[in-house]
Amino acid sequence: MRHHKLITSFIAAFQGIAFAVCRERNMRFHLVAAVLVLAASFYFRVERWELLFVLTAVFLVLITEMINTALEKAVDLSTRKYNDLAHAAKNVAAGAVLFAALFALAVAWLVFAGRLIALW
Repeated sequence: MRHHKLITSFIAAFQGIAFAVCRERNMRFHLVAAVLVLAASFYFRVERWELLFVLTAVFLVLITEMINTALEKAVDLSTRKYNDLAHAAKNVAAGAVLFAALFALAVAWLVFAGRLIALW
């Protein structure tokens, strides 16, 4: 019985990921960026410790985007009318994604800038 619950939990998690990817433009953008950054990591043969920072940044952005999506859907479900607190909740969640994306850009700059300049 526990095995069945575990499988059901994984299926639900993958359905959540699929929902975010299929219905959220920003999630698709972040996913494409993640693939490109990971491809660049392998192309430039970044060190393992650098790859750890790249992976951390990539997953931080994807996770915060999914939390942002979940919060937006929950707020939309709770009220259809404009509400200052609902608006603030959505903005704060979007701000978390922005912070994660800025962190990712900083990591990308530190890891890839020198390598890209060396190509020219």
